[in-house]
Order: sequence, then C-alpha cells, then structure tokens
Amino acid sequence: MKFIETLDYLYVFSGFCVGVLVGMTGVGGGSLMTPLLILMFGIHPATAVGTDLLFAASTKTIGTVIHGAARTIAWRLVGLLAIGSVPATVATLIALAMVDTGGTAAHHLISLTLGGVLLLTSAFLLSASRLRIRFGDRLGRLDKVSIRSLTVLLGGAMGVLVSLTSVGAGAIGVTVILLLYPKMPTARVIGSDIAHAVPLTLVAGIGHWYLGSVDWHLLGTLLIGSGPGIVAGSYLAGRVPDGALRVTLALVLFAAAIRLIV
Repeated sequence: MKFIETLDYLYVFSGFCVGVLVGMTGVGGGSLMTPLLILMFGIHPATAVGTDLLFAASTKTIGTVIHGAARTIAWRLVGLLAIGSVPATVATLIALAMVDTGGTAAHHLISLTLGGVLLLTSAFLLSASRLRIRFGDRLGRLDKVSIRSLTVLLGGAMGVLVSLTSVGAGAIGVTVILLLYPKMPTARVIGSDIAHAVPLTLVAGIGHWYLGSVDWHLLGTLLIGSGPGIVAGSYLAGRVPDGALRVTLALVLFAAAIRLIV
C-alpha cells in the first residue's frame, strides 16, 4: 500500500514537472511525458501513448479556452489541419486495431517510432530559426491552393505521428506552420496548434481507450500535478533564457530517443 501511494506521488510530481516545462517552452507534453512513462516507470509504450493522449486533450482544452478568449486562434487553419489529421488518425487507429498493441512486436514498433519522432523534434527545436530563415520566404511565395494542400498534408502527418507516439503536434507542428504562414503572428500559430491538438488527441485517445491502452488511474494522478505545473511554468517563462532552455530540452529529448531506439 505504501508503495502504491509513493508511486502515485511520483506520478503527480512527474505531471507537475512536465507541466512546468510545457508552460516554459510551449513544447507538447507528449514529447516529455510519454518517454518519461516508458523509461522511468516501465509503462508499456501503447499504454503510455494512450494515456498521454487523453492527458494532452485535457490540458490542451484549457489552453484553447485561454487562446480563444485572447483571440489568438486562426480557426480556418485549425479546420484545414483537422481535415487531414482526423481521417489519418482514424486510419492509424484501424491499423493498430489489427495488431496486438500489448505484444512484444507493438512494444518495439512504438518505441522505435517514438524514438525517431523525438529525434526529429530535437532537431526542430535546435534548427527552427534556421529553417524559417532558409525556407520561409520561398514557401511564403506559394499560391493559396498549394498552401492549403500542404496544410492538410501536415495535418495528416501529425495525425499518424500523434496516434502512434502522442508526439508531433508541438515543436514539429508549430515550426512547419510558421514556414507555411510566415506572416501569421506567432501567438496565433501557437494558439491554432493548441486548438487543433484538442480534436486530434481526443479522437486518438478515445481510439486507444477502445483498444484498451489507457490507464485511467495514471491519467488522473498526472492531471493533478500538471495544472499547477503549467501555471508555474508560464510564470517562469520570461525569466529563463529561451535559447538555453530549448537547447537543454533538445538534448534531453535526444538522449531519450537514443535510449528508446537502442
């Protein structure tokens, strides 16, 4: 009994720590929470992904309300992303339903995919500014039809990645949106990405619940810590150098990715 209580406190503390980092950096909790659950607590990858998806849906809903009140959401952009992401999410869940998500093969597949996406996220954190400088003007000259098509494709890619790993809607999504919409204020890009993450993670999370890969007790304890953590992180955001924080976070994600792959 004491062990269970201690473990619950560790889950709450983990939710708090992830909330702090999310509040400070804006990077999606999946990049942090899912590898933490797998590597530190030994949670099966499928359960870690499914639980984190509903964790993200809950926290992103709060963020959407805040950004909606501040009018920093481009709903047309959210709609284009959802046109691609929701069908891709459903298709990915159907594919997952055809395999034993609790088996060894699924364990290795999800771990390898998660490791690869974390490496990609780490790279985007380190090179986001360079990518915008190099490709921003070129993509900004594309016609509206091409931009919309690429936005839908981005949504589809995010749907697949998030459904498999719960990662992909944070640093990767924001960076690519900024490339496609260089004239859009950053606050609206972030707000739109958060708003799009709600239906994406909710649909994916419900699908994982149907597949039996959601731990509700774990979800509840994580949420207890995440709320205060996000508030604390938001308060600290302007008091810590953004560049140093992103480099540190990128290195942590890189280390987690190597551990998952190897």
